[in-house]
Amino acid sequence: MTKRPRRNHTPAFKAKVALAALKGEKTLTELAQQFDVHANQITQWKAQLLEGAAGVFGHGGSEASAPVVDLKALHAKIGELALENDFLAGALTKAGLLSAKR
Repeated sequence: MTKRPRRNHTPAFKAKVALAALKGEKTLTELAQQFDVHANQITQWKAQLLEGAAGVFGHGGSEASAPVVDLKALHAKIGELALENDFLAGALTKAGLLSAKR
């Protein structure tokens, strides 16, 4: 018996199969034959869909996961890097390794 190579299904395909399973119009066996996937895989995708469905209607779920940015620290880093850049440009110009026309 030859092994079938591993297949990667798109999220759209997974959603389509999981929604078909949720409708309940066909049995898992019929869906497995129709979509050429194992019945256990359909059950897993269905569970994932039900688990993640609340996130679709959530208020600000994606905003809460965004990291908090410390603007003072970022501005301080920008100033530090600008100072270093100016210092190095001056040193290279004095050494004749950088043209002053820049």
